[in-house]
Amino acid sequence: MNDLSSKVLRILTKKKLSVSFAESCTGGLLASTITSISGSSKVFNMGLITYSNNAKVKLLKVPKKTITKYGAVSYETCLSMVKNLSKISKSNISISITGIAGPDGGTKEKPVGLVYIGFKKGSKIRIKKYLFKNKNRIRIQKATVNEILKMILNTV
Repeated sequence: MNDLSSKVLRILTKKKLSVSFAESCTGGLLASTITSISGSSKVFNMGLITYSNNAKVKLLKVPKKTITKYGAVSYETCLSMVKNLSKISKSNISISITGIAGPDGGTKEKPVGLVYIGFKKGSKIRIKKYLFKNKNRIRIQKATVNEILKMILNTV
């Protein structure tokens, strides 16, 4: 993952783009992956770990009714997270993550390994749904970070 994150950092630096993250199920792993590389301060603006529903509501202004109606792990919550992170951070690229890393917490409708990634660059927003199967907690978290790094590379 370090080669990929170094590549992302080089491209963001070259293009003078800033990035911010709102992480839930990855618990700061994405921010840690980027900030473990020297020079990341040129592009990394902020990382919020909004693990609890309360943090999503208080810090990212996700409406309580969105979480109540759709759940914390949903397209709608992820969308709200990335839109509001963008307003708060004023970064060129904003990324939100919400999911179920397991091993507990999954249901038939929302199994362990379900992750939503929100990506906002300029006025364009994409929400992607992933289902990482047969993976343990840390592998789900690492797979999520890896997908995001590839997403950044493919978008900038």
